[in-house]
Amino acid sequence: MAIQTLDTTKLADETGNLYETVTVISKRARQLASKTKAELDQRLSYFEDLALDPAEELRSNEDQLRISLEYERQPKPSRAAIEELQDGELYFRNPTASEGDGA
Repeated sequence: MAIQTLDTTKLADETGNLYETVTVISKRARQLASKTKAELDQRLSYFEDLALDPAEELRSNEDQLRISLEYERQPKPSRAAIEELQDGELYFRNPTASEGDGA
């Protein structure tokens, strides 16, 4: 996989400043990573309680490897978060920013 250069100015336009953009992307990436890990753990938990003979165990290991490789091939969470931001699919708000005229 080649390194891809991102236009940080364009990314910063989404939130107003680059620091906030990095914060939004990193929080979303952590959410995606956590969700993916939970899905993977759930799929692999099936194999934990199986008492198998050696031939079935080999097949079980192959299935576990296939599942793990499937998740490994998915886009990295940071890449997915950046794409969501660029596509306008990522909702975020700054709770410290003043809302409306409010005094």
